[in-house]
Amino acid sequence: MTNLFKKDFPILGDDRYIYFDNAATSQRPRQVTEAVRRFNDETNSNPLRGLYQWSVEATDRYEAARHRVAGFIGAKHDEEIIFTRNSTESLNLIAYSWALDNLTEGDRIVITVLEHHSDILPWQMVSKKTGAVLDYIECDEKGGISDGEIEKKIVPGTKLVCCMEVSNVLGCRLPVEKITSRAHNVGAVTVVDAAQSVPHRPVNVRALGADFLVFSGHKLMAPMGIGVLYAKLSLLENMTPFLRGGEMIESVTRYGAVWAPLPQRFEAGTVNAAGAVGLAAAIDYLEDIGFDTVREREEKLVSLLLDGIRSVPHAEFYGSDDPKDHGGIAAFNIKGCHPHDVASILDTENICIRAGHHCAQPLHDHLGLQSTARASVYFYNDESEAERFIEALKKVRGWLGYGD
Repeated sequence: MTNLFKKDFPILGDDRYIYFDNAATSQRPRQVTEAVRRFNDETNSNPLRGLYQWSVEATDRYEAARHRVAGFIGAKHDEEIIFTRNSTESLNLIAYSWALDNLTEGDRIVITVLEHHSDILPWQMVSKKTGAVLDYIECDEKGGISDGEIEKKIVPGTKLVCCMEVSNVLGCRLPVEKITSRAHNVGAVTVVDAAQSVPHRPVNVRALGADFLVFSGHKLMAPMGIGVLYAKLSLLENMTPFLRGGEMIESVTRYGAVWAPLPQRFEAGTVNAAGAVGLAAAIDYLEDIGFDTVREREEKLVSLLLDGIRSVPHAEFYGSDDPKDHGGIAAFNIKGCHPHDVASILDTENICIRAGHHCAQPLHDHLGLQSTARASVYFYNDESEAERFIEALKKVRGWLGYGD
């Protein structure tokens, strides 16, 4: 597997290091950091506020980034794209600006047991404040969700259904279209967490049946601190702002205010314009690489990882046996070795992985696990790194004093 991509990523130039924590944060190519540098060097100023040329240019670049994101995910209107800090803030915006105003006692909120904490905690809050009932769609040990389980949990009286598209632990893709279709059949609004899918596969909000969709830029090679909320215009038009302050108003009196038009009413304060420009550049870079290339390289690497983990004494991985169902993720454990110890030992070999519950404790509890180690790859990783990872993994039990 020829690797022509590392040259674009300065941090990957040191071959001593292997970065296998891409499900948490991906690395950034020069094209992205250069786009951010140009914004800062050429037109750094507040968008939307000034009438001078730098501010006008900053506004143009910021709104061009919004247009780029809208096209990337198939939104019908640029105004349906709200820039936030990350997926977490986007989900909280939905909770505070839509759910608290639209749910009442006895309404049902349905999410899956696979969800990231970011898509659990806001709904726990909404449930406690409104009296709505929170319920979970369960999965099997591979992360699969049955049609029967969807029909059993998404019933009349359900007002909000939330699901991730791809699990950040097992890497499996959830049956999003079936979930959203069932939700719409009972009159529910849908939220799709696409944080783990947008970097790896084409995402179209209309094809998914998403009323809301969220993702974070830092998982697809954009800067940290820039995220996206997509929401149908018909929903946004009837939502009140989550954050209030500068630039999200049309006018203010001593005792009231008129909100600015969409999308500005949901982007209070000085925005992360450079981050939005960087996100647009990351999308350009990703689409130049092509999702077919991303998928092909990830599947080959995950296949190597799964085969390698099978060859390590006392090791097991979680999720599907098919590398195509892993989204670049291999979660595993080694008997007798805490995942934190595994990660620390691999770090001595300059191999970066994640260990813990990956902000998905309910899923780990459901699977009978306390925590897991997780190696996650992206298209800029290669076979030699996978081979070095497996060789290092074989040494872990020896480091901890086991004889095998």
